[in-house]
Amino acid sequence: MARSLSAKPLTVESLDRVKHLAAELVRNAPKRFRHCRYADLRIGLAEVKSASAENGAGKSASDDYVFGFSIRVLAGAPVPSPGYYGHRLGNGDWSGLSNVLRLGLRQAYERAIANAGHKHQTGGRFKGLGDSLAELPLAPVEVRQDTVKAEYAIDPRSVRLSEITRITTEVSQAVAGLGSKIRFNGIATSTSLDRELFASSEGAILDQSFATTLGLCSIVAESDTGEQALYDYIGHQRGWEVVTEGTRSPMIRHLDLMTFATSLGRDCLKLADAPALRASEDEVVVVTDPHYNVLLAHEILGHPTELDRALKMETGYAGRSWFLQSLDHTQVGHQIASPLVSAYSDPTLPGLGHYVYDHEGTPARKVMHIQKGIFSGFMNSRQTAAILGAEPNGSYKATEASLVPLIRMSNTVFEAGSHDPESIIAEVDRGYYLVGHRTPSIAESRENFSITAQKVYEIRNGQLGQLYRGGGMTADTKEYLMNVDAVGRDFWLGPIPNCGKGQPMQTKRLGNGAPTLRSRARLTGL
Repeated sequence: MARSLSAKPLTVESLDRVKHLAAELVRNAPKRFRHCRYADLRIGLAEVKSASAENGAGKSASDDYVFGFSIRVLAGAPVPSPGYYGHRLGNGDWSGLSNVLRLGLRQAYERAIANAGHKHQTGGRFKGLGDSLAELPLAPVEVRQDTVKAEYAIDPRSVRLSEITRITTEVSQAVAGLGSKIRFNGIATSTSLDRELFASSEGAILDQSFATTLGLCSIVAESDTGEQALYDYIGHQRGWEVVTEGTRSPMIRHLDLMTFATSLGRDCLKLADAPALRASEDEVVVVTDPHYNVLLAHEILGHPTELDRALKMETGYAGRSWFLQSLDHTQVGHQIASPLVSAYSDPTLPGLGHYVYDHEGTPARKVMHIQKGIFSGFMNSRQTAAILGAEPNGSYKATEASLVPLIRMSNTVFEAGSHDPESIIAEVDRGYYLVGHRTPSIAESRENFSITAQKVYEIRNGQLGQLYRGGGMTADTKEYLMNVDAVGRDFWLGPIPNCGKGQPMQTKRLGNGAPTLRSRARLTGL
């Protein structure tokens, strides 16, 4: 590569010049390295603009990029093992990128050989226990060459940073202008265009691009009788129009950021004056709206169906899963929910969780987790799919190219039912309606949970009554799901921009969704 290239600003189009190099490098890896069985390479570049404001004043603004790569190699004998090498890059690395990638491939190979050697030695020392250090092959997938283009009306790169800052600050000023009881507000926006290249020694060459735009609101209100803090967000895999116009589609519906944030501020003011919800000793009827169930689906359905968690590969960082106690004792094929409950993950749906291929080149597809109350399966990677003898389902993702992928949610949802959502409330003589999600607290194996709501309404004789603040519900996961007796047809897919997992922490953007649900649980509060 010409040394003068390093002086040019990096853009997603820059990757055009390394696409062939990436494919050639990993295709030749098994020939170049004697014990190499497989190699893949990911290169990613994201152009990002963002701004934040607090209490009506601009706080920060940024126009930057994230550039990096990672390489995985399976090598060694008699027990092949993985070796990884990842690195964040800068503009100054561009002129020597070919050498950087070649050195990275060698590093990954040498790490794989070292891992294989340690496995072999350990297996010999511990006899029967050493048999658990068996080869973990990659389950086969369809090898593809494909290009996926980003979708947007307004290219994130075409929006001036000054315009992003202006709108962000104006939204913060509008929220502050709702009244003196608003003690604090923070508004943040970001819009980006990302491009990812993936190539493997099997022959895969994938080129995916996507736009992502987010708006985040944090508001605190205080009255003479109480205080309330709310945090919420909008987001979609689209351009800057997400902030200025909102999103109106069959599954994803949200207002523009100005309307969204000021509406949240008004709710915050109402809640500051509302009485606090008191906890209940016994179970009560609870109706939860789709917004609340976005977080419910995330916590009690999404995380425990990630197979690396279930196989205890991340127990020390994020816990286990009650869906799989051991390879011989799983919930697969067992009833864990009401026959009204079905749930799945589907990367082909729109929103923040959408993608066409995961980060090992597996085509994305729908994965059923619960089929009419019966637990049916997990999100997996090629390696974990091989452990269970399952088909890979394209759930292996990293938050940037320099990091090792993890099994992550895409769009993980409770399926819509047939009930009219208004009738679900009207049929309740006495109960509570939980609206919007706030904060989760989840057991180590996700077998029970406590999630607070933005708003809680008392239901009396089928009508919404008193508004309460600071409450939520807690339940045993299986008992809650088994007690579901109504599932609405009002499905909504919402954004989760801050799902953390792994060490080092990877904060991922994804989607969760659900309709209105009715079940039984205990209330949390005072």
